[in-house]
Amino acid sequence: MTDGTEPATAELTRPLAEGELVLLVDNKDRRYVIKLVAEGDFQTHAGSLHHHSIIGQSEGHALSSTKGQKFTVYRPTLSDFILTMPRGAQVIYPKDIGPMLMLADIGPGVKVFESGVGSGALSMAMLRAGANIVGYELREDFAARARSNVSMFLGDDVLNRYELHLRDSYDGIEHTGFDRVVLDIPEPWRVIPHVPGVLGAGGLYVSYSPSITQVMKVSDALTDAGFSDVSTTEVLNRGWHVEGKAVRPDHRMVAHTGFLTRARLLAQ
Repeated sequence: MTDGTEPATAELTRPLAEGELVLLVDNKDRRYVIKLVAEGDFQTHAGSLHHHSIIGQSEGHALSSTKGQKFTVYRPTLSDFILTMPRGAQVIYPKDIGPMLMLADIGPGVKVFESGVGSGALSMAMLRAGANIVGYELREDFAARARSNVSMFLGDDVLNRYELHLRDSYDGIEHTGFDRVVLDIPEPWRVIPHVPGVLGAGGLYVSYSPSITQVMKVSDALTDAGFSDVSTTEVLNRGWHVEGKAVRPDHRMVAHTGFLTRARLLAQ
């Protein structure tokens, strides 16, 4: 640099600090997310790794455990965190969360009603996209876990946009004025009749259902409730092995996890 300013790469090499979450990847691609604590130790069958040896390093740095196991350290992505975070309920996987954000057109300032928050995986993705969420959850332990996971990855400030209630959405939706309705519950068709009273005209509905028989009931309920543009999508995720001239699909793939149903509310 000739003008005396710091190089732009300085901000890109911000060192890892105490209190941050980090991702450790070993030589078999096993992944671990931990929170850095000054006196902490990460214990594995292949030896321990002292947190103080990670603090102050840059991402992409290689470290060795006390038994010589190699780890590479990074800041975790949201996908990394979702796949390793504490959970009580089964989470929606990243391969479905991304399409759900697009199907529901989640963006800054969008007000979302979410029912079945579980461990908070989908909530985190919508909050990071800028949404404001009112969530209904039946179980207090699930709600507490969701808040904890959201706070752990996104920070406490985002909780101002994350309002959880211990309520059963099958019995009705007491809050109103939503732009989107997103459901991950066993019987979404029991909630759909309540939606037109709380969702604005043209508002988007998206639900996640593991079985096609659930989807059939959801589609019928949406039509009966005054929705149009009803569609269902299944996302399949197949990786590829690429090593030199050896190129082939992976032997395993993440195939069926659930069906994503989307619809728009007609003017009443």
